[in-house]
Formats: sequence, C-alpha cells, structure tokens
Amino acid sequence: MRIPDRVFVVTGAGNGMGREVALGLIRKGAKVAAVDVAAEGLAETARLAAAGTSLSTHVVDVTDREAVNALPAAVIERHGVVDGVVNIAGVIHRFAYVDDLDPSETDRIMRINYEGTVNVCRAFLPVLKQRPEALIANMSSLSALIPFASQTFYGASKGAVKQFSEGLYAELHGTGIEVCTIFPGQVSTDLTGNSGVEMLDAGSRAVRATTPQDAGRKIVAGIEKGRFRILVGTDAAVLDRLVRINAGWATRLVARQMKSVLPA
Repeated sequence: MRIPDRVFVVTGAGNGMGREVALGLIRKGAKVAAVDVAAEGLAETARLAAAGTSLSTHVVDVTDREAVNALPAAVIERHGVVDGVVNIAGVIHRFAYVDDLDPSETDRIMRINYEGTVNVCRAFLPVLKQRPEALIANMSSLSALIPFASQTFYGASKGAVKQFSEGLYAELHGTGIEVCTIFPGQVSTDLTGNSGVEMLDAGSRAVRATTPQDAGRKIVAGIEKGRFRILVGTDAAVLDRLVRINAGWATRLVARQMKSVLPA
C-alpha cells in the first residue's frame, strides 16, 4: 500500500514495535493516530516523532468497546480520513503451564490480544470501506505458528488473531481493503514489563532478538509491499520453515528448549 499522505491508526503505539511502526510511517510521509492505554508512552512517541499535526495521540483501552467505537470519529475529526489500521497492542501472561494459571490471567490475555484486535477492526471497517484503497494489519505472533510451552494461552490468543485476520483477508479479497498479518519472533521490547510479568532467565541459551527498530522497519516495508504475512526476525523465518517441513519435530524441539529454562 502506498504510504505517503495516508492516515494510519496504530494501536500499542506508546512503546516497542507499535511506537516504531508509528515512527516509521511518519518518516514515510504518513499521518498517524497513535493509540495506547498509557498516556506517558504516547507522549514519548509524540516527542520522538516531532511530527506536529501529522501525529495525534489517543488514550484508549482496546478492550473498552465504547471507547474504541468512538475512536474513528475522533481520528477523522483530527485527520479527515482513515486509510489504514495497524493493530499492535498486546500482552503476554506469566511463564507458567496451563494448570498453574488463574482464569483471570488467561481471560485478560484473550480480552486484550484477540478481542481488542476485533474491537478495533469492527470499529474501523465501515470507515475503511469508504476509501478507494485501505489496509488492516494485525499483530499475531510466531507462537501462533508453533507453540511455546508456558505461553500456551498467549499462543492461543495470537492463533485466534491469525485466523481472524486471515479470515478478514478472505472476506475482503477483491475489495479495496488489503489485510496482512504480522508474525514477530523474539523482539527486544519490554513486553514482559508492559504485561506485568517477569522474563525468563535463558542464560547462555538466550537467542538473538530483533530490535524494535528493525522490527518496525520490517513491518512498514511489508505493509508497503502488500504482504499477506510479515515474518519478523530470523527465528520467525526459520521456525516457520521448520514447522512446514515437520511440525511435530519442530514443536518438540521448541518444547525442550522452553522446558530447559523454566523454573523446576
């Protein structure tokens, strides 16, 4: 999709990949409505962008349907139109097995990651259908392609996003709305801190992570090229290929690696 002079809504824009996507779109000549639940994070994004009226900030919780439904009018009032929506907002849960997690923890994951994405897409679809060309990009995860022990509910929420997003692609194919789905591997954001959980200590087994800046560039480039799937990071590309070759073997490989760093 052509980016210059277009208006994009980016959720999760107060930190990490969401911030970098917002900044990357601004650098390409777009206008951005940056959305996040954290006002301080949005203020920092605005400071880094130094984009004047080309960037607006909107403090919205994506699980609040009433607030999300009011967002299109707020963005249009500020920027005139909406050409694209990029759903980045998301969290993980504690690194723990299914039977050790409280339903309140796992319900939160589904509300933010899946229902939040659906809420935003539903709110903006009528607006996007009015444009001659439009885009929806949804953040899934490598864990939607291959499971990671101790993040099963997170993977399930992102698997739901994958199916929803690719289902939207099928429904909207042939219209003016492009839909792409993003699958990042390990990215060196503060996802654990922002999610309120502790990171595992992988020690010498730690894998190299993609920087948020590189991830943001990859996502913006994928949007620009109209990719169906955007794989972010070497780990995402390699594991996606291994799953296609031998899903059982690849799943057992990752399970052994995860179990080796989980607390006994």
